[in-house]
Amino acid sequence: MLNWFHEAKKSTSVSSNSETLFDYAAKQARIKEIEAKMGEPGFWDDNEAAQRTVAELKGLKSIVGPMDDLTQSAEDLGVMFEMADEDPSVVDEVTSELDRLEQVLEDLELKALLNGPNDSAGAILSINARDGGTDANDWADMLLRMYSAWAVGHGYNIELLDRQENEEAGINHASIAIRGPMAYGYLRGEEGMHRLVRISPFNSEGKRQTSFAAVSVSPELDDSIVVDIEEKDVREDRYRAGGAGGQHVNKTDSAIRLTHVPTGVVVQCQNERSQHQNRATAWKMLRAKLARIEEERREAEEAKKYETQARTGFGSQIRNYFLHPDQRVKDARTGYYVGNFNSVMDGSELQGFFDAFLRLRAGKTASEVN
Repeated sequence: MLNWFHEAKKSTSVSSNSETLFDYAAKQARIKEIEAKMGEPGFWDDNEAAQRTVAELKGLKSIVGPMDDLTQSAEDLGVMFEMADEDPSVVDEVTSELDRLEQVLEDLELKALLNGPNDSAGAILSINARDGGTDANDWADMLLRMYSAWAVGHGYNIELLDRQENEEAGINHASIAIRGPMAYGYLRGEEGMHRLVRISPFNSEGKRQTSFAAVSVSPELDDSIVVDIEEKDVREDRYRAGGAGGQHVNKTDSAIRLTHVPTGVVVQCQNERSQHQNRATAWKMLRAKLARIEEERREAEEAKKYETQARTGFGSQIRNYFLHPDQRVKDARTGYYVGNFNSVMDGSELQGFFDAFLRLRAGKTASEVN
């Protein structure tokens, strides 16, 4: 029974350390401040600002809530220990509670790694079909569904910003905004090339096909974040929005494409109802892309400190997905592996890849991550 006592004391000590790590008092004070603000008349008059405030509140509660649970449960362990000392049948209950608290603590430790300047922001995620013909277009669409399923499963909001269908199957390109607590912090590690190996459904001879899709992730920045862009450096092109047909096909040149000439960054939006809205969204996407470029520069400097840190820049092959000869998904940077292809594609086991990359960012080796 002595081991149980040490485990209980350890859990209580960890919860106290976590309060310091997460600046618990400041977060509690901010939650009260936001909740008071939300109760004021006119809070929803500026819907966009209100949504940002609500998102901040959710992010704060996603940390403070588990910390409250951890602290209270750690205190209760002392009582449970005394009960187990008198009644051995309670030992299983104590074991189960310790396992649960360890998981809560592990989740909090992962959140502690989401400490980048934009990690708490929403994410703008873009997917482009690359090599592989029609299979690549289909693969890009599969990835879009995968990230959307993960987002819905974790309570995030999704907005389609741009989607270009391929004539045969799948998509040429799509961009979505994923909004919720730490969305960008979790998704930023997805940037790079994703490779699929399978028997092609578009090949009558049933041959194996390798196809690629490129994923780009940028933080969705609000107006309080300043990104210096000279308008003279941006070329704007207008074109007619396309879609699946019917009411979704625009009769005017309302779609907007912006090109930042100095960097070559291109963004486009066609899914809003007017040219004005498309332009506003495209500028938001451009600001996010340029902010990501600056963040990558800082990451490259930081990565020099870790010889085990894998390259994370756009264009690198980061993950392999196999449907033939066997079904598996393996990350090329962390070594993290899932033997069920479909459980990754439906979003249910995708989080493990995010968590593994967070640990890698913290300087752990691939063997430690898995």
